[in-house]
Amino acid sequence: MDALNRHRSLYKGTTPPWKETYRKRCVERLRNSRSRLLDRYRQMEDSAQLPSAKGSILVQEVMEEEWHALQSEDRALPSLWGSNGPGQMFGAMKEYDELAVLEEIQKELISQELSIIGEYERIQQFEEQYISSIVEGREEDSIHIICPICQTNNLTINSHFVSCPCGMYINPRQCNITPEVVQNRLELRFSQHMEGCLHNPVFSMAADTDTSTNLMISCQACDYLSIVL
Repeated sequence: MDALNRHRSLYKGTTPPWKETYRKRCVERLRNSRSRLLDRYRQMEDSAQLPSAKGSILVQEVMEEEWHALQSEDRALPSLWGSNGPGQMFGAMKEYDELAVLEEIQKELISQELSIIGEYERIQQFEEQYISSIVEGREEDSIHIICPICQTNNLTINSHFVSCPCGMYINPRQCNITPEVVQNRLELRFSQHMEGCLHNPVFSMAADTDTSTNLMISCQACDYLSIVL
């Protein structure tokens, strides 16, 4: 065994000093790139085909970006991603079993990516179930919307107000309110909240002026607050 192989054998299985810093930064970057990941996922032609250990939506980019950032702070680190692509990493391993470390980090990141996608799919499913629970089936051209506050009675909706026997009464500034408008507003606000939060929002009335009130959606977990009507 030549000197180089003996040197590599000496460090085989040893944890590189940059491992934990790099791992934490990759995980953090992936979490902060949640919107970018989900945007790409939504654009996939076959959304049922999730990434696997052999490929992912964003992990490779995250690892490259963080490695370049880490390398700018420590010039002694090898250039694992170059003009020849990620395959260059196989020829760049030196003192430590760095390739195994990178593969370990990659697997962790792919697991995180799958978790984010799974969370998003659960949110979508919950959103669909929730909207279905407050929007009943059509009878001819009419839509029956259950009050989002009491979740029991059907709303009375005409061009000037929205009301419910539970006491909810909304006199929105917008004229020509229709069940379709109410349904679209509920779906839009609910979707906006669920983009970044798994907790269930609540609906309430809030005074706008002495003669007007608004239907609000809010969430204490993420401080989301928006006007529905």
